[in-house]
Amino acid sequence: MNHDQTRLYLLSKPESYEDFPFFPDLAVMKIGKRMFATLGERGGVASMNLKCDPHEALILRDIFPAVTPGYHMNKRHWNTVSLDGSVPTALIRELIDHSYDLVVASLPKAKRP
Repeated sequence: MNHDQTRLYLLSKPESYEDFPFFPDLAVMKIGKRMFATLGERGGVASMNLKCDPHEALILRDIFPAVTPGYHMNKRHWNTVSLDGSVPTALIRELIDHSYDLVVASLPKAKRP
């Protein structure tokens, strides 16, 4: 997935929206005012931060060099995924879904989509 495809998929999640609270070139995807992803470019390669189960985060980092501890995030709960083509598209979508689901589950029941 490239930057634009990833952005569209992130925004296809129910009630998700894009915000730019940090830098104009770093999109923050939110649900219910809580962040579930960031999307930007570093060194000409798109990358994103995604929330992840801590155990699964470690496994993904062991398997894929493009998955690293979350850049400027809590390294236990967030991964940075480089969109360099080495991580299969289906897995990227699963990781996005997982991040979204984790954040939605943390919302009060009345605020969940």
